[in-house]
Order: sequence, then structure tokens, then C-alpha cells
Amino acid sequence: MNLMQELRPGANRYISEAGAAQNLPAILAPFKQPIVVTGTKSFAAFKAHYTDTITWPIFHYDGSASDENGAAIAAQAPTADAVIGIGGGRVLDTAKVVAEVLGAAFISVPTLASNCAPFTPIGAIYHPDHTFKRVAYFTQAPYATVVDWDIMLTTPQAYFVAGIGDTLAKWYEMEGLTRGRENQLPAFTRLSRATAKVILETLQSEAKDALDALAAGDATPAFTDTVDTIIGLAGDVGGFGGADGRQAGAHAIHNGLSYLPETHDVLHGSKVAYGILVQLAYTGDADEIRQLQPFYATIGLPNNLTAVNMTEDVAAKAKTVAAWAAKPEESFSLIDPAITPAKVEAAMQLVEKLAAEAK
Repeated sequence: MNLMQELRPGANRYISEAGAAQNLPAILAPFKQPIVVTGTKSFAAFKAHYTDTITWPIFHYDGSASDENGAAIAAQAPTADAVIGIGGGRVLDTAKVVAEVLGAAFISVPTLASNCAPFTPIGAIYHPDHTFKRVAYFTQAPYATVVDWDIMLTTPQAYFVAGIGDTLAKWYEMEGLTRGRENQLPAFTRLSRATAKVILETLQSEAKDALDALAAGDATPAFTDTVDTIIGLAGDVGGFGGADGRQAGAHAIHNGLSYLPETHDVLHGSKVAYGILVQLAYTGDADEIRQLQPFYATIGLPNNLTAVNMTEDVAAKAKTVAAWAAKPEESFSLIDPAITPAKVEAAMQLVEKLAAEAK
């Protein structure tokens, strides 16, 4: 049995509404010893909207989303039967590690609308030095995902933009993985692909209005649709699509970029958004890149290497990224088993050329 091949749609319960966090005591009623895993900023955002007194033990993660940090927290709470992750993607992935080590239930309370981490039994795990390590497939999906619109409205704009970029990749990576097989896909994979297309259409039609709503502090339908798309629908693509609905070229480029220190300040979803363009260049879809460029400009997504902080020794560093992305064990090889670093490098150069033409 391979967890990577199973259909794992997502959270057992999904609660998305204004004031949703106030339901936590009722959600946690079956558990005897819950603990909280959070970050300093994350917990402050949560407490600004959660009016009850927190009585559960609180543990702060170290910022790495590493196996080591998760195991260290678990060792401090060996009898916990529920782990409440409160925060963004790295906090929640750390909390998933803690829950996995303890065999405890995982409850996610996102404080950012930035990725599908709150919804899925999958995590992006890093080394303690913040370089990418692996994609983890956990044995349990979240017991509950609690999406509080009031908290979501405190998402910094940069994180919301990154969430849009990360979620946009659901369509482009799945389309790349299933291209040429559209009429031969099994039922659940067809559902996954259809969901990915809904994601594309929702983001293209509502993301700009959602950003305006975020700026105004107003949970409009465009805002809540976009939040649920980033957190829930994005998770369903991988959950129903299995390997065909998960990572491909865009995330492989992200993983390669993570080995360049200057990109560490660029958010995950923004690096993935740049990776979408590289994947499209690799597959010969320059016209699709041209169609995406106005959307990227409107939303604020990076369309070249300068925008992901690569400004010095660019040629040498592009080789580093391309070499990583072209590794046989990386997800870009699912697009093209005959991938080479030179082909990836050429795709990156084409992205630069098209960005220059768009100015």
C-alpha cells in the first residue's frame, strides 16, 4: 500500500464561516488532552478574533517545518490526543508531524489564506536550515479544518497573492501531468481535473476582486470563494487525482529555488507561480504564458528571476535550480521522463525573454 497512490480527498470536517474559530471547544469535546502548535504572529492573529480563554498547552514551532522540530514538540507532550495547528502552512505542516508522531488527531485553524495545507494530509517538510527535504504523506487527514473568515481577512496581501499563485498551479500541473490522456482518465481523476479547471476559472474571474475585498476588510463572496478555493478546492485536486493531481514542474522549480538563500524571503506560492511559467515554457506553451502575463501583473505574481530575488550570478544560479528540478526523483520528471537540466535552463531563459517582451 502506497499513500502516494491513494485517494485522500481531505479534511473530515470543513467549517468555513465568520466566527468559525468559536466552534473549537465543541469540536474538541471528544478529546482529553489537546495541545496547540502555533507561531508568534499566527497566535496573535488568532487571539485577536478568538474570545474564549485558551486552556490547552501551547507550543511554538521554530519556523522550519522540519521533522526535527515536530519530533521535539511531540516529545514534550507525549500523552496529547489532539494537535491544534494554528497558523500558516509551515506551522500546520509542523503540527501534522507532531500529530503523526503521537498518533493524535489533527485540527487545523489557518491564520492565512495561502495554501491547501489546512485541508490535506500532505506536508512540505524542510531541513532545519529551511532547504526543502521531502513531501510527506501522513496517515490521517485533518479531523477538522476551521476557516474563520474574520481571521482570513487579516491575511497579509503578500501571503494572499502567494496563495493565489500556489493554487493556480493546480490546473497547470494537472493539465501537464494528464495531457494526451484526457479521454482515458478514471472517474476520480476526471473529477480532480474538473476541479482544477474550476480553480483556474474562479481565480481568473474573482482573485482581483478578492484582493480588493481583503484590502477593504470585507468578506465578500469573491473573497470567501477565493479563500475556499485556496484551502479546500486545491486540496481536493490532489485528494481525488492521486499522483496525477499533485506536484509537477512548477513545484520542482520551487524546490530548486529553495536552495538559493536569496529566495528564502520569497513566499512558497510566489516561487511556485514562477515555476508555472517555467513548466509552460518547457512544454512549448509560450502563448499560454503570454495570456497569463496580464493576470500575473494584476495580482502581483513574479514573472521572471529578478522577481524571485535572483539578481546576481544569475546564469550559475539558474543552473543550480535547473539541476535540482531535473533530478529523476523530482516531480518535473512526471511531465517528461527524459528531462535534462539543459532543457529546464532553456525554459527558464524563454521565461526571461517573454517577461522582457511584456514590459
